[in-house]
Amino acid sequence: MTASYIALQKTGKLKRRADKASAMLASCAVCPRVCKVDRLAGELGKCRTSSHAIISSYGPHFGEEPPLVAGGGSGTIFFTNCNLKCVYCQNYSISQLGQGDEASADKLSTIMLYLQTKGCRNINLVSPSHVVPQILEALIIAVDKGLTMPLVYNSGGYDSVKTLELLDGVVDIYMPDMKYGDEQTAKRLSGIDDYPETNRQAIKEMHRQVGDLIIEDGIATHGLLIRHLVLPGGLAGTESVMRFIAEEISMNSYLNIMDQFRPEYKAYDVAQLSRPLRMQEWSDAMELAKRCGLTRIARPQPGLRLI
Repeated sequence: MTASYIALQKTGKLKRRADKASAMLASCAVCPRVCKVDRLAGELGKCRTSSHAIISSYGPHFGEEPPLVAGGGSGTIFFTNCNLKCVYCQNYSISQLGQGDEASADKLSTIMLYLQTKGCRNINLVSPSHVVPQILEALIIAVDKGLTMPLVYNSGGYDSVKTLELLDGVVDIYMPDMKYGDEQTAKRLSGIDDYPETNRQAIKEMHRQVGDLIIEDGIATHGLLIRHLVLPGGLAGTESVMRFIAEEISMNSYLNIMDQFRPEYKAYDVAQLSRPLRMQEWSDAMELAKRCGLTRIARPQPGLRLI
């Protein structure tokens, strides 16, 4: 299974994409925050990351969706920090508290190659929205040294379309979140004013690039996989999200309607988030998806028991 970026490397286009992305760091517009700080000079914006990516951990991961894991697991690289401020984040020590170490392009490329040697099915870039330039720089080095694994872009869904355009033909599988159906909830829970509209434009661009998820012999090879975490009290706006996917993306979209919510981090500060998700709430979300005609839904993963 050869990755899409190999062809771009051979023609020199991957280097040109990486150079263009790196230039964005001087007055940062890598993500929709558009902080305009000079990250090349060490200035920090909302993502609290300068010229080098920060990595909290990496290794084969078997807890992702079955088509990503089949066989050797998904080769995850967890990038520290995030351009969202979700009050309920279960990885808050990484996304909000900054746990991790800086990694040069050489180091990041070495990690990619290590995951390939471990037999992973893909390179799974977790929370990559703010470090796309660093990823592209490392990818060039890794490809020259023999990297061929497909790339999975595993984001919170708050992505810049202009940055995503640089990844056209680079990323094989997009796996974004669709967190919310309305701006007020996104602002309250994730500190973002324009999440729904920005998220939806990003999903459209991702789908334009890779289309619906293709699964061969149980293994995802190319396409879009959308995640939607069901929140207590209907806060995620599931009906609006499912309707958008069905009407404006594809009826053949592959979804993971997730039941993993539990109160973490600052969730107890929000009354509606101070309890685990109820089984009925998740069942209702599944029914909404089916009512919209969406049937390609991932099997639930073993996890915490719902109440």
